[in-house]
Amino acid sequence: MKGKVYIVGAGPGDPELITLKAYRLLKEADVILYDRLVGEEIANFVQNLGKEAIYVGKEGKGGERQKEINALMKRFAEEGKKVLRLKGGDPTIFGRLWEEIVFLRENGIPFEIIPGVSSVNGVPACAGIPLTHPVFGRAIIVIGGRETKDYAETLKNGTLIVLMSGISASEISENLIKYGFDAKTKVAIIQKGSLKDQKVFVSTLGELSTSPRVFESPALMVVGEVVHFVEKYNCLEI
Repeated sequence: MKGKVYIVGAGPGDPELITLKAYRLLKEADVILYDRLVGEEIANFVQNLGKEAIYVGKEGKGGERQKEINALMKRFAEEGKKVLRLKGGDPTIFGRLWEEIVFLRENGIPFEIIPGVSSVNGVPACAGIPLTHPVFGRAIIVIGGRETKDYAETLKNGTLIVLMSGISASEISENLIKYGFDAKTKVAIIQKGSLKDQKVFVSTLGELSTSPRVFESPALMVVGEVVHFVEKYNCLEI
């Protein structure tokens, strides 16, 4: 019987910003594979849990190191173990998550993603900086350090998140097309995200722009080709 892999966000570094679910899973895991970016205090905590803890920081050896990480996840899962893959911040934001979920799905290994406090909002908050303001902070754009030289192209090929979009999803889609987005761009509407009755609806901007459907609040819209990673799995069509 296969075990299960939990891909867990450790937060921006402060151990007290680890979520309760992440803390519970750290206690329950059979083996922990942790990154450099989890921070020194959290790394020390992991090492002192009295279970198998393996450091898998990449440090410039991304491709080869990722193959090793994949092999470890597969080996331990096939041994029936509960494997905790601990990443800094939130694993969905610049955490190379796509490589691991593709590998796990291709190998039929059960997994779950546990979000963490991202450095995107966690670090500014600790510095006393609000990221939004009703007048001069009406949107948040997040890019990686290597993308700054080609900012326009990054936005074109990026991912757009629209909060509180359930009531106006059709209108938002229509406006995005009007301002240059391809009508074939994939869209996911996540209704009641993280709750027991969460539902994910997948469509395109073109299809959604002509749909009168209203989604229950809270609802969040994800626009971009990253939606391909979820559209074949337990999603509803609009």
